[in-house]
Amino acid sequence: MRCAPHTYVVNPQLGCNCLMEPTVWWLTTEEQHAWQSFVRMHDRLMDRLSRLLQTDCNVSPADFAVLVELTDAPDGRRRFLDIARALRWEKSRLSHHIARMVKRGQVVRDECPEDGRGAFVVITDKGRAMIEAATPRHVEAVRELFLDNVTPSELRLLARISERVVEKLDEEPS
Repeated sequence: MRCAPHTYVVNPQLGCNCLMEPTVWWLTTEEQHAWQSFVRMHDRLMDRLSRLLQTDCNVSPADFAVLVELTDAPDGRRRFLDIARALRWEKSRLSHHIARMVKRGQVVRDECPEDGRGAFVVITDKGRAMIEAATPRHVEAVRELFLDNVTPSELRLLARISERVVEKLDEEPS
């Protein structure tokens, strides 16, 4: 459901501009179909990929996300706040999750000497082995469940649409 912006109209009986309530605009049938299809696809893909990571690789989706962030860094270390921003997690959520990963030996926490309040998260050999073991299955599943079902031109179009929407979302305060 979408609401029109508030509009002002001249009310001749009151002799003033009066604020009218917004008009409700419903999604068209085509818009509703596209939106619901997208939401269903996203939810089912994420659910299936999460279950595959957990059952086939014994890696939680949250662990996988953190380990991906760390392996994308050349030295396997990233500032704590950079990971939180990249994953769009609250600091407290990341802090608790990193503490669990430290206990499991997947990462270590390293204080930042330049900034007494900042910290780095560093992938361990065990964490690297986990992500290296899980990645082939993850890639296989992404191909099987998603990429094999779209043409190259559809994939390029989807990438452009996704980038445009994300860019717009990043412009607006959350």
